[in-house]
Amino acid sequence: MRVLFSFIVMLLISSCSTTEVVDLIVRNANIYTMDDENPNATYLVVNNEKIVAVGSDENDLDGYQAKEIIDADQKTLIPGIIDAHCHFYGLGLNQQRVDLVGTLSYEEIISKVQAFEQENPDMQFILGRGWDQNDWAVKDFPTKEKLDALFPDKAVVLERVDGHAYLVNQKALDLANITVKTPSNGGAILKKNGKLTGVLVDNPMQRVDRVIPELSRAEQIQALKKAEDICFSYGLTTVNDAGLSRSTIELIDSLQQSGDLKIRVYAMVSNSPRDVNHFLDKGILKTDRLNVRSVKVYADGALGSRGAALKEEYSDQHNHFGAMVTPVAAIEQLAQRIADSEYQMNTHAIGDSANAVVLRAYQKVLKSDTDRRWKIEHAQVIDLDDIENFGTQILPSVQPTHATSDMYWAEDRLGSDRIEGAYAFKTLLEKSGVLPLGTDFPVEQVSPFLTFYAAVTRQDTAGYPEGGFMESEKLSPEQALKGMTLWPAYSNFEEEEKGSLEPGKWADFVILSKDILKAASDELPNIQAEKTFVAGVQVH
Repeated sequence: MRVLFSFIVMLLISSCSTTEVVDLIVRNANIYTMDDENPNATYLVVNNEKIVAVGSDENDLDGYQAKEIIDADQKTLIPGIIDAHCHFYGLGLNQQRVDLVGTLSYEEIISKVQAFEQENPDMQFILGRGWDQNDWAVKDFPTKEKLDALFPDKAVVLERVDGHAYLVNQKALDLANITVKTPSNGGAILKKNGKLTGVLVDNPMQRVDRVIPELSRAEQIQALKKAEDICFSYGLTTVNDAGLSRSTIELIDSLQQSGDLKIRVYAMVSNSPRDVNHFLDKGILKTDRLNVRSVKVYADGALGSRGAALKEEYSDQHNHFGAMVTPVAAIEQLAQRIADSEYQMNTHAIGDSANAVVLRAYQKVLKSDTDRRWKIEHAQVIDLDDIENFGTQILPSVQPTHATSDMYWAEDRLGSDRIEGAYAFKTLLEKSGVLPLGTDFPVEQVSPFLTFYAAVTRQDTAGYPEGGFMESEKLSPEQALKGMTLWPAYSNFEEEEKGSLEPGKWADFVILSKDILKAASDELPNIQAEKTFVAGVQVH
């Protein structure tokens, strides 16, 4: 009996010694891992911010002793969602401005600006964003007369939804020293009957930007933290911010280092000479939460404001071709400089002419034996012959909701022939093998579930059009989910640390209200991120 008792004690001691203490176990879940070798699982084990194990036989959990156990009640769990193209800081700033998204007339805009001014009577510079004349009954650009009459002594700057046009009043024009004689290289200063209308497109907007008062550090931090809260509520754990200044990047880094900002940020450096010189000389900046290794360049403007550079004239405006925001020679010179560094070049290109310029510049400097993963952001309207030039070196980064927002008027701008090379997501995926998906928020809504819905249905939330806009370009649900997780991670050179749920990767994941791969299409826009985790810690 003594021998038997000793054996049992030794067995118990032995079994206890093999139990691994971990921080968190999530069990009884419907897990889509995005790992082709192990696509489905029911449990996830987390320790020291990383994933320790993922599997389906929950008897294996007997080997772990967890500080916290979550029963997912068979709900769907996916990797933390990555928005491949957005304006994270801009989203936060928008919370401090007049929200004009969804306005259906100029009169509604005026009403919202008046209400904002009444709530903020001491504000001498009124900023707003979100108007889109394409949504109005009269689709012409607005003019400034009403703003002049209502706000003669306060500057008013109202940004179009795409960020490529301003409507400003005379006070703002005076502060920016803009007159009818001011040159408009790389954009437009719109006039009517020889007088300024108050509408500025692309490069002339910079004159106004220079006179907008700088925010205090406290206001900047408030903007970043508010944006983080919104993103976490939608299951976003990494955001690719498409254009940040050095000062904002350094502020994000300091807040992340102090633990005041937990979201992960892939920061594209805005194309200002001083900032680009600083980061290219410094080299890649990489921490657990920040990745700075790319430069954001603007080739042209936007289609909605007719600033996208097209090879042939706009179908709805004779002898108008849009404009290159950055001259062709400058794009080629910058491409060579970035190619000589470790950085990526990520270029906004909307029109088929701009896309052709960028593709040519990329091909000229990229060597076939290197792994650079340069991106064309938007890749929106492309000559069918030029689509062939995308591949493993040159990746498209697209926003599915742009297709469903623009479909009402895109063919009017482009014509029936040119529309065939627009919003061609499935074709671009076939050429490049990966397709990072984003929202471009706050141009579009933050919700990645609207991104998913638009990608797989090509419809608006009312189900229009039947069958989908250019339905042959739909993505499968599995492709759309990879486009929001693994493929953006790959495009950021981060596929070894995030984008799928595998041992050794960050424990960034989301528990959803619905099965995103099996839900009916009309349920997709209303999916909720019930719980969001970053590094194994619940942040929403």
